[in-house]
Amino acid sequence: MSRNFTTAFQNELSASTIEPFFAVKLNFDSGALRLWTGYGQITVASETYTGGGELLSISPVQETVEVAARGASVSLNGIDASLITYALTENYQTRSAKIFLGFLSSGSVVSDPYLAFDGRMDVLNIDDTGETANITLTAESRLIDLERARLRRYTSDDQKLRHPNDTGLDFVASLQEKEIAWGTGKTSISDTRPIHEEDTYDVP
Repeated sequence: MSRNFTTAFQNELSASTIEPFFAVKLNFDSGALRLWTGYGQITVASETYTGGGELLSISPVQETVEVAARGASVSLNGIDASLITYALTENYQTRSAKIFLGFLSSGSVVSDPYLAFDGRMDVLNIDDTGETANITLTAESRLIDLERARLRRYTSDDQKLRHPNDTGLDFVASLQEKEIAWGTGKTSISDTRPIHEEDTYDVP
């Protein structure tokens, strides 16, 4: 699979000594939470990320040759239990979750970190141990949409959800109980007289 790595990024991949890091961006309704696996602050794509250090862990991001939905998880361990209320009141499901792979060189971020995962937040698990808490947020790949059934109905209301001015299905409901006689220009849709074998019709 081809990737759009910058020249500087490719050089780091082939270097004898490398200093990799992961950065995660979670877009909550109240604002984006940006963390990385080191200490202090760094800048990725003109945005500031705060170091989570040993408190932050990110699951391995898997890629395969198959078109498969692979998820990822982000954990904050040993944080203050008072943050649980904040976590529970945030709207997070289906919000954007991104994980970047980057490198440091002499303390600076090598441009540009690679977007290793781009999905949506799914499930938030909280383990409250009393004074501290562990929070794990799982995210699902956008490819998961391929595994979900797409429910559409042949009704006017359903059609207008996507095309408000479309009137093509306005009369579907009224046609359900009608008996339609086919085969002649003399018979209208309102003619519900049963068709018999001896009937003859002029086909235009």
